[in-house]
Amino acid sequence: MLDPQLLRAQLLDTAERLKSTRGFALDVERLQALEAERKQIQTRTQELQSLRNSKSKEIGALMGQIARVGASDAAQAEAVKAKVEELKREVASFAEELSTSEQRLEQIRLSIDMISLGVPNLPGEDVPLGGSEADNVEQHRWGTPRAFDFAVKDHVELGAHKGWLDGDVAAKLSGARFTVLRGELARLHRALAQYMLDLHTGQHGYLECNVPLLVNADSLQGTGQLPKFEEDLFKTAVGEHPRYLIPTSEVPLTNLVRDSIVEDAELPMKLTAHSMCFRAEAGSYGRDVRGMIRQHQFEKVELVAIARPHESESAHQAMVRHAEIVLETLGLPYRKVLLCTGDMGFSARKTYDLEVWLPAQNAYREISSISNCGDFQARRMQARWRNPETGKPEPLHTLNGSGVAVGRALIAVMENYQNADGSITVPEVLRAYMGGAERIA
Repeated sequence: MLDPQLLRAQLLDTAERLKSTRGFALDVERLQALEAERKQIQTRTQELQSLRNSKSKEIGALMGQIARVGASDAAQAEAVKAKVEELKREVASFAEELSTSEQRLEQIRLSIDMISLGVPNLPGEDVPLGGSEADNVEQHRWGTPRAFDFAVKDHVELGAHKGWLDGDVAAKLSGARFTVLRGELARLHRALAQYMLDLHTGQHGYLECNVPLLVNADSLQGTGQLPKFEEDLFKTAVGEHPRYLIPTSEVPLTNLVRDSIVEDAELPMKLTAHSMCFRAEAGSYGRDVRGMIRQHQFEKVELVAIARPHESESAHQAMVRHAEIVLETLGLPYRKVLLCTGDMGFSARKTYDLEVWLPAQNAYREISSISNCGDFQARRMQARWRNPETGKPEPLHTLNGSGVAVGRALIAVMENYQNADGSITVPEVLRAYMGGAERIA
């Protein structure tokens, strides 16, 4: 979430920035009303606390007076006791009002938090303004798309050989937007994931993790999927508390530092995981339903960095380069795009997309999205680091990105490395994972 100070001291400016960059209408009147009430009740709460304390001290003094008077002056002792009882009734009244005030303050805090949880991150100053992907800014291209001297097949046609890629049987098992892979194609899919993990851990310095595929609501709230995007998640109904299938391993990896204070010596953290990912894709029906482009279940090799605030920009550039190297070593043409303000994800302050060339579509398609979230997720997760200069806990910066999507990498390899006879040449860097095979056919 955003820094609470932005919603207090700079509310109107923040609302204007959200409107102009994100097209997001912040409920300014509601926040102003809640903040005014909070201040009023906070002032009264402090008054009640002061009154209660002063009356309690007065009672203590009177009790001491009763002890001193004792039996020598029964009338005076009774008068003091009556005063004590009166003060106790006042204290009880203050305590009751104080309890009511504190409960209302908590309700106001929760209301402000609920509003804040629905507010997207503010884009960085260097993010281009725009309302859709048409306003994204291409940074560069790598590789030259191959010129074919035969009719190009898409990955579905290529995968039909020997039933390597079977959507019909998957639909029988699970429904639309699932796929069964068989034989050498399944092996090539596995080889891609293994190669990416080996590259990121061996050359790029990431720590490999194996993470749960089911997470609780707190984890998804921490990274920004809840409460806003619940309809895009698969939710379980087993047990007292619901759990959700992860949409990406960014969720468990980033939440490893939730509710903790990380020591400076542990930073930066660079984490990677290969996992299944699950997305309901609510509202996207009719788009990319053919084959493996947009599935309910798919696999990714995820990259996550936990960084000091002043190092997050350099960490972002490094993560983008690590994903680029995957595509370059696979020999897949791609382009790098800086997303505009209107096309970025909810939690991101700056995002680069890598789009791989798909010959059958004669277009570049997203295969990796790498985002710097700044302190947005860290504030939601209460993830902090101890700044050695101040000795105080401060919010971390979190970053995430695909390194890369395995299924889309498989599609790109199939289409870019296809041959006229329907066979697929195996990229050189994958041959060791394929028993030395140079092609699958």
